[in-house]
Amino acid sequence: MEQFKQRWEIQENWQLLFPFLGFLGLFYSSYKITGLFREEYFVGFKIAFALLITFFLVRLCLLIFKKLEQKWVVKYRWEMIRIFIVFAITGSSSLFVGRPVIQLLGITKENLNIYVYWILYIIIGLIFYQILLVSFGYILGQGKFFSEFEKKMIRRFGLGRFVD
Repeated sequence: MEQFKQRWEIQENWQLLFPFLGFLGLFYSSYKITGLFREEYFVGFKIAFALLITFFLVRLCLLIFKKLEQKWVVKYRWEMIRIFIVFAITGSSSLFVGRPVIQLLGITKENLNIYVYWILYIIIGLIFYQILLVSFGYILGQGKFFSEFEKKMIRRFGLGRFVD
């Protein structure tokens, strides 16, 4: 355990929460992937297969951490896990928030061309994604990182004059 704490630069025990949540999220995603297969499979088989998928997802995440470690400026390595958790929560939440807003505006597939509907759905989802990204970033203690990340993203959309 001490080797794990040193590797991720964890000073306090509460910081172990983020690697635990990250692993739990990867396992949950893996278990959901196994749900794409036949329902008749035994639950034990699904769990075993989910653990195998989780192993590969952890390896992929560690590879991504190595690449992003030089690009993202964070004080401790465990903060990268927290950043990934914010991205995961925000991605899912923006869809859950955007769907009711589209319904509230009266936008449906029946009253619009399907392509126009999906373009509006993506635009509304992106708007809420930006708002939720900064909000969840502040809630999880990475507000400075996400505000800078947000400014960079807005500049890439060609809207830099609104940020500067």
